Amino acid sequence: MKQVSVAFTPTRVNIDKYLERLMNIGKLGTGFTSTIEESEISDLVGECLQSFQRQPMMIECAPPVTIVGDIHGLFGDVMRIFNNVGFPPDVNYLFLGDYIDRGQFSIETILLLMCIKMKYAENFILLRGNHETKLINRIYGFYDDLNKRFGTPRLYEDFTKMFEMMPLTALVGKRILCMHGGLSADLMNAPKLDILNTFARPLHDPPNPSLAIDILWSDPDVNTKGFKANIRGCSCTFGPDVVAQTCDKFGLDLIVRAHQVVQDGYEFFANRKLVTLFSAPHYCGQFDNAAAVMQVNPNMVCSFKILRPEFPGRAAPSHQKSATTILLPPTI
Repeated sequence: MKQVSVAFTPTRVNIDKYLERLMNIGKLGTGFTSTIEESEISDLVGECLQSFQRQPMMIECAPPVTIVGDIHGLFGDVMRIFNNVGFPPDVNYLFLGDYIDRGQFSIETILLLMCIKMKYAENFILLRGNHETKLINRIYGFYDDLNKRFGTPRLYEDFTKMFEMMPLTALVGKRILCMHGGLSADLMNAPKLDILNTFARPLHDPPNPSLAIDILWSDPDVNTKGFKANIRGCSCTFGPDVVAQTCDKFGLDLIVRAHQVVQDGYEFFANRKLVTLFSAPHYCGQFDNAAAVMQVNPNMVCSFKILRPEFPGRAAPSHQKSATTILLPPTI
């Protein structure tokens, strides 16, 4: 992944001005709907759609890169990640999807990430998650949030068209495969990894079963051998044997995925051949989980930055720092 400091300026959207207003939201007189109009959001969505359309469905990038799991509308925690790890374009980022729903600031969060994507296209990769489908975001908050703020479903349809153009997977240093959900029998049986570039755009909500639905939805399960039906009612679960076979077949060292809450923000599976990342701390206000991001250095050595949940008026235990870095042995 190249380090790019020259900004790409869209034809109709002043990205710098847009970012300035987003960063000031919360101050007196800077409410979202009073500073950013529906037409401006529609223009930005249209520009970002074209940016996604120019990318392959499997993006190949080189380290260094920081990989981020589910965010779910936690605008403040996205900023916390940037403050602890570094801001684009000084740090390259790869996000694994689920930017919206659940949290209170879905619109602000996705717009912030879209603006950074437009400004530093080569440094900032956004993959599609299962919440970037109508099947899910029509129910879990995004549709209602847009309707409540703007009184129309027009923007929802614009976002839907953009989500349908987003890439599904990324390959870091040709050895780390990244996606939102997980593995698929269709992938394991494919002759080449290039099958991940064969999806036609726009990719509407994919059928169940399919390779695309598995990439967005499937889960690892230590008690599964091969593939089994998923208790989510969508896609499948896969066992450690599937991870090992997939890595061996395609010359991969690690699978990185998101999609599930894990207590420490990251959790290994299948003899450290797969890791789940979750980057939304204190998820839904119901869990005390930490968040984590995974940093891959130029030598493909991986480490995790753990961000503990912060509760107003409550001090963290003395043995817990709000941000901790854990370095892995250089096994990959």
